[in-house]
Amino acid sequence: MQSKLKLSFWQIINMNVGFFGIQYSFGLQQSAVNPIYDFLGASPDQLPILNLAGPLTGLLIQPIIGALSDKTWLPKFGGRRKPFFFIGAIICSLALFLFPFSSSLWMAAGLLWILDAGNNTAMEPYRAFIADKLDESQQPTGFQAQSFFTGFGQTLANISLFIFPMIFIGTTGKLPTWVFASFFLGAVCSIGSVWWSSHTTKEIPPTDEELQKIKSEKLNVFTPFIDIFSAIKDMPKVMWQLALVYLFQWYALFCYWQNSSKSIALSVWNATPKSNPKLYEEAVGWTGLVNGWYNIVTFLVAFALVGFARRYSPKYVHFTCLVLAAIGFLIFPHIENKYLLFPAITGFGIGWASMMGIPYLMVVSNIPKERYGVYMGIINMMIVIPMFIQTITFGYIMKHFLHNDPRLAITFAGVLLILSAICTLFIKPKKQLASE
Repeated sequence: MQSKLKLSFWQIINMNVGFFGIQYSFGLQQSAVNPIYDFLGASPDQLPILNLAGPLTGLLIQPIIGALSDKTWLPKFGGRRKPFFFIGAIICSLALFLFPFSSSLWMAAGLLWILDAGNNTAMEPYRAFIADKLDESQQPTGFQAQSFFTGFGQTLANISLFIFPMIFIGTTGKLPTWVFASFFLGAVCSIGSVWWSSHTTKEIPPTDEELQKIKSEKLNVFTPFIDIFSAIKDMPKVMWQLALVYLFQWYALFCYWQNSSKSIALSVWNATPKSNPKLYEEAVGWTGLVNGWYNIVTFLVAFALVGFARRYSPKYVHFTCLVLAAIGFLIFPHIENKYLLFPAITGFGIGWASMMGIPYLMVVSNIPKERYGVYMGIINMMIVIPMFIQTITFGYIMKHFLHNDPRLAITFAGVLLILSAICTLFIKPKKQLASE
């Protein structure tokens, strides 16, 4: 590719605004979808399998899209990566608009598959977009800008779960009316923010030699799979080390997102969706506020972590952040005062800021530039495989070992984050982080 020009801070912000819409959508998946399942009659041990859409679509779609985007150049549609995350945003917006009209549990589960397919189509080309556009000295700022917008987008999604029930009262069909408002706003944010980034940021065109190579490599149905298997065979050791970290980390996060509302409902209100639906709805709103707070923490500390990563290395920064997140999870289910949930979840906010950006700094300089797309997709496989394992195993664990108690599920997640932090110490990147 042609040489990369230094971008100003605000140019880096503009190119990442689209991540805001993607993460608003993801925030609704984290905090609103499982309560919707509860409203539609799901039992606690059904939730893991109902969340199968996320890991399975991620496993299938992201590496394929990443591999295809490496071999794509469509100047009429924005370039190499932008066509993919724009199509993904359109799919997300349509699914978000339709989701509140779910009349049954399985209709909601089906729309979650579509929503997650859109999110996964957009996500990794966006990661590769940062690696394409920025040189090594600016990549930390670029990835942490995505972490900032992760926190910002998910904050607004979660706060909407607290504020909208006060404004949009009552039910529409089988769901509270506020669900419609939150998801309709998400549909607008998804397409609008991605359009802004596409409009303000141009991709770097390939050189004549690279363009000729792209044209000479004919794409067929087997091309992305061949690229994926070839990339896995040649994968640097640091990525295998990161995969072990992610195994514990992302299994833990799925446990938290599936059970946070019910844990708060039990520890603070002593209510369940069946025993007291009104109090449970209040707990869902408060969970939105609590999750909104950890995302506020995320976008407040995101850029500070860049400086720490340059000074102390990304590995030690991520280790520290995971330990703080684990402590928060271990304390969380024992809190009976709803206001004390905010300091408890602050550690996870710091951990989430690291999870969204710092691991990429540990590997991006160790992978070939011409294969950013496929390797970003493979990193996502490392995220979704633990989620997939969680969806097919945790229902059994929840029922037979944790007694369907969501508070124990959060404690279990805290233990897994400690294991993830320990595994982080074994990561040894060959190249050091460049200074700006």
